Amino acid sequence: MQTKAPINTAPIERLLQQIKNADSSQQKQVTLDIANAKEVAYSLGTVLARLAGNYENIIAKADNQSDIEVKVDGGSL
Repeated sequence: MQTKAPINTAPIERLLQQIKNADSSQQKQVTLDIANAKEVAYSLGTVLARLAGNYENIIAKADNQSDIEVKVDGGSL
């Protein structure tokens, strides 16, 4: 199984911190320069693509599992 490289979520974390700081200081808006906006967009795209891939793998594994049959005879005393 191929190990996937960790996702760089630093741009998302920076944006969330910027939003938190803006909210704390009651600012009306948050601005990003285009370079930071691209980093956030790329990170979000990577996170969502990985999530979709993981979801597809879970669905595929669930489809491949066979049914389990359990028989109970009640035993004797």
